[in-house]
Amino acid sequence: MHRFFVDGCTNAVDNIIITGNDVNHIKNVLRIRMGEKILVSDGNGTDYECTVIDMDDDSVTARIEDVLKNSAELSTKITLFQGMPKSDKLEMIIQKAVELGAYEIVPVMTKRTIVKVEDKKVSKKIDRYNQIAESAGKQSGRGIIPEVKPFMSFKEALEYAKTLDMNIIPYEEAEGLEYSRQIIRGIKGKKSLGIFIGPEGGFAKEEVDMAMDMGAKCITLGNRILRTETAGLAILSIIMFEIDE
Repeated sequence: MHRFFVDGCTNAVDNIIITGNDVNHIKNVLRIRMGEKILVSDGNGTDYECTVIDMDDDSVTARIEDVLKNSAELSTKITLFQGMPKSDKLEMIIQKAVELGAYEIVPVMTKRTIVKVEDKKVSKKIDRYNQIAESAGKQSGRGIIPEVKPFMSFKEALEYAKTLDMNIIPYEEAEGLEYSRQIIRGIKGKKSLGIFIGPEGGFAKEEVDMAMDMGAKCITLGNRILRTETAGLAILSIIMFEIDE
């Protein structure tokens, strides 16, 4: 069943009216017809099973048949602090991180970040990243649209992370798989978690030290060195399996 996010439909009783770009997508791309069922999410964890009952040039009206609590959200809100990678790797990371349950993604400019983003292009890039997050949220049945935050420096990311219940930083020089397993098991029950992933070349040692001074737990992901586009998805997969209910 196709899923759509509609702002302002929380506590809707009878009908939901869909407007904007989704109208064209429903009518001309998906070719949904009246009488067909769709899922509408309010973006806050509530899903509405609906039947399309009317269409015009600017809107689609769907009658509410059932109200459901979305079951795709993790109990812990996970923020992925992703060191900015080269080329278009971040787009793939965002897409897969949303599928794996990330609550939000923060692109981070670290000491070893190679790519430079021109100021005039920042807004367009963030808009593009959020479009990818929305599409991935729809595809994976999420009850919210995970947000991609504006670019942050590493110090700004650490300040932001201080508001979270727990933070971890996978690091290739960390030792102790059993210690890392214990840290992962300790995530369950936390309301929020930050994961710090370095760019190509990883984090500088002083950045890891800064994160640990802030309270982040340094863990290993095993005996192999993972690429930046693999590391975040690997730890998200592990955590999702550990805390999903």
